[in-house]
Amino acid sequence: MRAARLSRRTVSLGTLATGLVQPWARPSWGAPDAIDAEIARRHDEALARLQTWIRSPTIAAENRGVADGAKLLSELLTSAGFDTVKQVPTDGVPGVFATLDAKAKRTVGLYFMYDVKQANPAEWASPPFEARVVDLPELGKAVMGRGAVNQKGPQSAFLAALHAIRGAGKKLPVNLVLVAEGEEEIGSPHFHQVLAVDEVKAALAKTDGVFMPFASQNKDGSVIINLGAKGVVECELIASAEKWGRGATNDVHSSNRARLDSPAFHLVQALATLIDAKGDPAIDGWLEKVKPLSSTELAMIADAAKRTDEAQAKKGLGVTTWARDSDWKTALADLAARPTVNIEGLVGGYTGPGGMTVLPNRATAKLDFRLVPDMTARDAEAKLRAHLAKRGFSDLEVRVSGAYDPTTTSASSRLITAQVATYKKAGLTPVMNPRLGGSWPGYLFTGAPLSLAAGHFGLGHGQRAHAPDEYFLIDSTNPNVKGFDAAVRSYVDYLFALA
Repeated sequence: MRAARLSRRTVSLGTLATGLVQPWARPSWGAPDAIDAEIARRHDEALARLQTWIRSPTIAAENRGVADGAKLLSELLTSAGFDTVKQVPTDGVPGVFATLDAKAKRTVGLYFMYDVKQANPAEWASPPFEARVVDLPELGKAVMGRGAVNQKGPQSAFLAALHAIRGAGKKLPVNLVLVAEGEEEIGSPHFHQVLAVDEVKAALAKTDGVFMPFASQNKDGSVIINLGAKGVVECELIASAEKWGRGATNDVHSSNRARLDSPAFHLVQALATLIDAKGDPAIDGWLEKVKPLSSTELAMIADAAKRTDEAQAKKGLGVTTWARDSDWKTALADLAARPTVNIEGLVGGYTGPGGMTVLPNRATAKLDFRLVPDMTARDAEAKLRAHLAKRGFSDLEVRVSGAYDPTTTSASSRLITAQVATYKKAGLTPVMNPRLGGSWPGYLFTGAPLSLAAGHFGLGHGQRAHAPDEYFLIDSTNPNVKGFDAAVRSYVDYLFALA
């Protein structure tokens, strides 16, 4: 559900201009200095915990490490002080449900994921599941490994905050309700079953909202608060001679192309109908429910365009121009509000060295479609199928592997106002963004019946989610970019702000 080097969660606005960030200032929530001392004392312990987690990968797409992943997360939560920790069976990978009753007045929800994407060791500078500490130029020491930033690093920092509060002999300022899954990286096909359990649903209903720990700092240390996320439909389109009724039912010599139809070209022709000449969505009715950005959201985009660095964003993505030759403000608006049609991968026939002169009987395209309010995943899938059928491609098999609706959370919600307050007390002026360009299953929280605020929070820096050399910063040499301990402190301060 992402471009080759970007996470569905970490499609960001770009790096903020210098001059906006002040040195870390201790927020005045009354959190005692003993907690800071405890964070420092437990640094090595927390780092080791993160490394252990990375070394135990759960990869749902490969059915790898499923039982171990749920067991390890349960152990981590129990160790961090959660009173009740339960695995929740689903039709796929089990979820985890946990509560921590601090006898506090307020209750906060948490979303965790314990699965990660696949990784090809040949593409990495450091083995993806060894969690080595490496030196990064202009940043400092970082843990490199699959899941380091997405999401085990931020989640480990949050757990370290709980250890530090308890280790300092202090009381947690809020009660916690946590739900976790091991299938986020394949589109959370069964996570709704976790939230459908009466005990889980009742516990979440008592919360002020749900947040996901997140490494939200750019390389200059600045932060962006996203007030929502795009939805997504991820699927495969499969063309086969058997379903089509044309072409050979086995791969045959390519000389037969003179007298046989090609399922691969049949697929390519279908794909070409999904976009217009500019590459924008051309699926029938695709844009009819798209909600335009409001005047408030447009003002956010305009402010972000002034305060963010276009050149840095282009450099980070390795691009020289934006689609449709857009300017920076338009590109930011498109990231937040334009629905997309994307080919993740296209496979058919022989792809090894040299040629094989084969006519393949089958071809597959992996696609993702990003959705914005008021689109829904169900309606988008129906429109895709109808569009293909109308053009003579009803034989194509459409396999939806995962789907999320888009989310929106009010800037006035307690979840968001506490984020703004925490960042400002830390000397940071966050950029408000209408919507994350990526996706997560937050719609299960923001939608009925829960109708909760939901979002992401956390200091700390990391990059390359879903790509080689993924990392999470541990010891920073850049004064504007905070390392692991400061990320831990940010969660302590956020919990006090939420209280």
